Amino acid sequence: MSRWGLPAFHGRQIYSALWRRGAGYADMSDLPGALRERLARDLPVSGEVLAEQTGDRGRTVKALLRFGRHTVETVLMGYRDRMTVCVSSQAGCAMDCGFCATGRMGLLGNLSAGQIAAQIRWAMHAAARLPARARTRPTNVVFMGMGEPMSNYRALSGAVTRLLDPAGTNMAARHLTVSTIGVPAGIRRLGADHPQVGLAVSLHAADDGLRDRLVPANRLWPLAQVRAAVGEWRDRTHRRPSIEWAMIRGINDEDGQARLLAPIARDLRAHVNLIPLNHVQDSPWMPSTPSRLGAFADLLRSEGVNVTIRDTRGSEIQAACGQLRLQHTAEPAFV
Repeated sequence: MSRWGLPAFHGRQIYSALWRRGAGYADMSDLPGALRERLARDLPVSGEVLAEQTGDRGRTVKALLRFGRHTVETVLMGYRDRMTVCVSSQAGCAMDCGFCATGRMGLLGNLSAGQIAAQIRWAMHAAARLPARARTRPTNVVFMGMGEPMSNYRALSGAVTRLLDPAGTNMAARHLTVSTIGVPAGIRRLGADHPQVGLAVSLHAADDGLRDRLVPANRLWPLAQVRAAVGEWRDRTHRRPSIEWAMIRGINDEDGQARLLAPIARDLRAHVNLIPLNHVQDSPWMPSTPSRLGAFADLLRSEGVNVTIRDTRGSEIQAACGQLRLQHTAEPAFV
């Protein structure tokens, strides 16, 4: 505003309207009309909605958003006690996890801090359209969408800072969680820079042989290195990490994997979150049966591990990362 020769307080007005209320320029009635027109022309708010899908009786909304040349997905999930937004940090992903729809795309590009945070603005508008009982302001953010957040750490950290800003979105740090396949340097930086933000590690296998197959990045950062970094994060933050485990039929859902996972979870004092796999069309990976899911959880509990089974949301709208984008591109099938 100062560079435009206008009062600086207009900048504070605009910032608050954009990030606290999720307003568009046309809604900022406290600004002069000429300024609103100039903002829309010279500083357009990024994030064009290409497609939206709704499921779970209106409680889950998934959007395909375009930021310049990058197209990413964002999901809003309304629960009884909270409203969670799952945001993307990259377009595509370089980690190449075999069971993930995003992994088949490869890395197409990094999002900026503003583009990551702007997904919350979309969620604010989508939340207003949810059924009355679920309608509220987004309360939680999970960086579990497209991409590996730690591979775009500078932008991730900038987005977190923006979401926590009391003058803007003003979210609570403990309501933010960053998910990673296990990038040790990123885990350590997150603990140093944002000690109140949660950590979820997508382990998916409890030995290096199987994890090399499911999560190829394990060849760079094997389990021992990931465990050490998570332990340092826990000691620094005094918070409990989560272990994410996508349950894949006949691959990582056997009792042997549960017995290997139990001492890892106990050592890290971690909570294990079992995730029924969202099956991707043409993929050979299939979700575990409900009985196998329950048996795996029971075995972990018998070993003294805290376990939950994630509530599957959005399966009828293909809410797993990458699925909606694949509908809008001519990507090849799994091979």
